[in-house]
Amino acid sequence: MNKRKFLGGLRRAWVPLVVVVAVVIGGFAIDRLHGMFGSRQSTLAGGGSSERIVATNPKHVAYEVFGPPGTSGMVSYLDEHAQPQKASFATLPWSVALTTTLSSVIANIMAQGNSQSLGCRIIVDGDVRDEQVSDAYHASTFCLVKAA
Repeated sequence: MNKRKFLGGLRRAWVPLVVVVAVVIGGFAIDRLHGMFGSRQSTLAGGGSSERIVATNPKHVAYEVFGPPGTSGMVSYLDEHAQPQKASFATLPWSVALTTTLSSVIANIMAQGNSQSLGCRIIVDGDVRDEQVSDAYHASTFCLVKAA
């Protein structure tokens, strides 16, 4: 009778036993293949094959506001981290220069002054990328470069 119980239990347990053996053999095979093809280094933390990419070409972005001398007003612009900045000017021309190693920068400037004419300019690496002039009472203007 004990033999019959043993054979009955073996009949029910053979499928899970085969699954466990297949998983163990598959895991061992995958581990060996990772070692053979050298992919183990890229999956480990701090592996020797991955290096940090450092930008070597800095971008120079310059914002300029121009108009009649003696014009005063306010200017808002995005810095090299796309954070808004405010400044005031008591006379024109006004400018600020930024340098970054980011691959792309959004450049935006808005200015308002107390004169009849006001202009802005965005210069990226020496090239004028946008320039706008406004002629109106208490003139305001803006310039935008989506990808500098």
